[in-house]
Amino acid sequence: MTAEASWPPHIDLRHGGWGDGLALVAGLLLPFAFAPYDFPLLAVLAPAVLFYSWEGCTPRRAGFRGWLFGLGLFGGGVFWIRVSFTFSAVDPLVASLLTAGFVAIMALYPALLGALLGTLSTSLARPLRLLVLWPAAWVLMEWLRGYLFTGFSWLQLGYSQIDTPLAGWAPVLGVFGLGWMIALTAGVLLLCLSRRPPLLPVVLVILLWGGGAGLQSMRWSHASAPELSVALVQGNIPQQQKWLPQMRAPILERYVGASRANSDARLIIWPETALPGFAHRYADFLAGLGVEMQAQNTEILLGLPVWQREGKRNLNAATVMGGGTDFYYKRHLVPFGEFLPMADLLRPILRRLGAPLPDFSSGPDQPPLLAIAGMQAAILICYEVAFARDVLSALPAAAFLVNISNDAWFGNSIGPHQHLQMARMRALESGRYLLRATNTGISAVVSPSGKVLARSPQFEFHVLRASLIPMAGATPYVRIGNAPILIAALGLSLLATGWRLRDRREG
Repeated sequence: MTAEASWPPHIDLRHGGWGDGLALVAGLLLPFAFAPYDFPLLAVLAPAVLFYSWEGCTPRRAGFRGWLFGLGLFGGGVFWIRVSFTFSAVDPLVASLLTAGFVAIMALYPALLGALLGTLSTSLARPLRLLVLWPAAWVLMEWLRGYLFTGFSWLQLGYSQIDTPLAGWAPVLGVFGLGWMIALTAGVLLLCLSRRPPLLPVVLVILLWGGGAGLQSMRWSHASAPELSVALVQGNIPQQQKWLPQMRAPILERYVGASRANSDARLIIWPETALPGFAHRYADFLAGLGVEMQAQNTEILLGLPVWQREGKRNLNAATVMGGGTDFYYKRHLVPFGEFLPMADLLRPILRRLGAPLPDFSSGPDQPPLLAIAGMQAAILICYEVAFARDVLSALPAAAFLVNISNDAWFGNSIGPHQHLQMARMRALESGRYLLRATNTGISAVVSPSGKVLARSPQFEFHVLRASLIPMAGATPYVRIGNAPILIAALGLSLLATGWRLRDRREG
């Protein structure tokens, strides 16, 4: 251990179990940076503690501490996945084992990052590690986690900053850009605790945070049509009752009654799979309601399951009644919930455990647009709102975003709050209003600045009335996407690695 890394001076907590414990505690703290807790500065502190625990480690120890960090992060931040398993009629013990396995697998991402950085950081000067290599590598790790096996983007650092000055950078650099700035700030924090903190990195961080505050006054999009009145119907159908045959008529009566009572709205939205059965079994019902709404100059967008006989496929879909006849089919499916990754390997295991096997298929890879009220809207079903890349393909053509979901799968947990936080980031990145209609909450209307204008109470039948302004134009992030950030992160990582290799050759 080197004296320059001592934090605080004369005390070194990185030895043995102390350092392991620090990494675990850092992971346990990080979920509190996100909704519903909303302590965003923990998103800086937790990586700083992890970075500290990594300093001076062997690659193996750094990998182990990264894994402990991941156990704390995902064990404390996405434990609600167990609720989803139990709603799938999985035995509670099996659900706990599956959740523990998922957490352990997700923890491999920071573990591999730690092992890699422990290898590459040997002989690198401390400022080069903390300011260049480690923040850039963190961004690449988060991108990889959001991409491999269709991706899992929950708890990426940038989401925690939706209500801080740093959010001003989201329409410019997206959620990965925010994550990089947080990791960089964590590195600067560690340098500031040394005996001779460098001035330039501190000034850089001040400029980044101050620049974000200044960018919040920028307006990257503009109104393209008159205000649109909307009604979001939150049916509050318990997940245990949603597919029972005897509940079909009451469910339809609830949604239809709410729609007729709010037919003065130009657009009414029902949640994901609001229709309690496959679309072809309700063809007459859908056609009749569409005619009725059209007579009121109202359109209903709803989620519904679709069976395609020609391909023998189940699809998670959305369509508009009272408008066109087009369907949007969900493209980004939920692993294990809607499709089974590595099916040949996992199918026998899940059958032995008594877990149900998902059987949905993904829709065609096309922009998720539907014609609504004479304009184009981007449709995002549930999980899709967690991925910026699923939104970018619809922009700048889309005038607004619609996210329909059934967050009853999360139960009374922190999951719906995290989901809404990610939806808010999509509105901010795109400069568009976002309408979010869910079964049990949280339904919400989000402004182009990422602010929640109206929201529903959870676990109540509720109709959320609001209005939105269709928007045009493109934020810098919509124009450039993630490529510049990822290329820069990769380039700086390679540069720092090359520097280390040069020093080893010269040594």
